[in-house]
Amino acid sequence: MTITTTPTRRRGGSGLLMAAPALLLFGLFGLVPLVGVAALSVARWDGLGSITWAGVTNWTSVLTDSATWQSLWLTVKVMLVSWLVQTPIALALGLFQAPRGRLRALFAVLFFLPLLLSAVAIGLTWQALLDPSFGIGSTPGLHWLAKPLLGSPELALYTVIFAIAWQFVPFHALLYQAGIRQIPTALYEAAALDGAGPVTRFLHITLPQLKYTLVTSSTLMLVGSLTYFDLIFVLSGGTGGPGTATRVLPLSMYITGFQAHDMGRASAVATLLVVFGLGLSLLTTRLSGFTRMDSQQEGM
Repeated sequence: MTITTTPTRRRGGSGLLMAAPALLLFGLFGLVPLVGVAALSVARWDGLGSITWAGVTNWTSVLTDSATWQSLWLTVKVMLVSWLVQTPIALALGLFQAPRGRLRALFAVLFFLPLLLSAVAIGLTWQALLDPSFGIGSTPGLHWLAKPLLGSPELALYTVIFAIAWQFVPFHALLYQAGIRQIPTALYEAAALDGAGPVTRFLHITLPQLKYTLVTSSTLMLVGSLTYFDLIFVLSGGTGGPGTATRVLPLSMYITGFQAHDMGRASAVATLLVVFGLGLSLLTTRLSGFTRMDSQQEGM
């Protein structure tokens, strides 16, 4: 018994030792700030003066404020609409980029360019392009775009979602491209011999084999939607406007903390975001069965 268990213990100890730097960094830059924010959520602080105990006052104020629930609804709306827009486009681009070829490789590089730009640069660029007087709406034939898209309470949020999709679709397309390239070609060859057409092969081979890629992409997309701040901040001029049409929860947290100088309430909103994101991530992986990691190439 001693001979068989000692190597296992040594491997476990060496694995923990190798993971120690990552765990240390995660603790310093992840857990410690989170604990600090949770502590501030039950305190009263303007960001400069002394910190005093506030109890559940901040939480009561946040949870009973209609503006909080409106911001949460806008956040959920951005999350769902972004997923509905980005997923089919990213999947289509992934399908296009998956086959080998110079032209497709060139397109893949061009599609990847938005990811190399900062959110601030993208926000300023789209802000200029969507200007009703000097933007793309002034181009002949595109006068129908000469509208205050970012100044309309009905269109501003969807315009922001479009800019977000333009930035992040290439990343998810890259995930789908990698997933498609891992599918054995023998499956497609066997299906072709059985007379299956392109649509049938896509529905019965490609999509089932991309199950976990879809779960990964969706989880990153949905949870990532809870952190959209910088791009919306730039496009809305830092106000979440017009009015509160684009004031999602992260932006509401910033305005509460750094403009209203109420760090206690802002920390309560931040903690609420963390809990919501964690619950969403756990729910996504639980419903999808992602944690079981079943093989997608059974019988191969």
